[in-house]
Amino acid sequence: MYVKYFKRILDFFISALGLLILLPLFLSVTICLYFANDGKPFFFQKRPGKLGKLFEIIKFKTMNDKKDVNGTLLPDSKRLTEIGALVRKTSLDEIPQLINVIKGEMSLIGPRPLLPEYLSLYNAQQRRRNEVKPGITGWAQVNGRNTISWEQKFEYDVWYVDHCSFLLDMKILMMTVKKVFISEGIAQQGHVTSEEFKGNRS
Repeated sequence: MYVKYFKRILDFFISALGLLILLPLFLSVTICLYFANDGKPFFFQKRPGKLGKLFEIIKFKTMNDKKDVNGTLLPDSKRLTEIGALVRKTSLDEIPQLINVIKGEMSLIGPRPLLPEYLSLYNAQQRRRNEVKPGITGWAQVNGRNTISWEQKFEYDVWYVDHCSFLLDMKILMMTVKKVFISEGIAQQGHVTSEEFKGNRS
């Protein structure tokens, strides 16, 4: 009952209210990133939603588009701007995804939407993470985020699919607030965020 009906209603109203409350901060970050990224404050990218259906995720753009002499983008660590690092550390880059939630493409709580090229690398169990809408935060995020292995992330994601409930979502929401305040689990050692997923071939 909760997953089928009330979760969407809760997502919509909490996201709309959150966006309204955070509007001054949203505008401030947008202006700062506009100047830091040559007029490009937002980052748009195709991501798989429920059942693998692609949608365009919206995030604040924390890295510039600088390239080397051959026209290849520099490594993430070289492109992360000073203001971008602060936005990412405080998880402010996730705020625009409230728009995705309002549109019904995402949920507040659910497995994080990963890259489309990962879809073909999942095994049958890992693929079950796409049985629900992706979320801004989720069970894997509050249990290690980018500091745990891909295998552990997928185990947490599938566990969430099987145990989703109102009480669990509220628990994850509260744990997320705590994680944001202490800036925990932002990146894996040696990476700006997390290493690339190579599937079961590695």
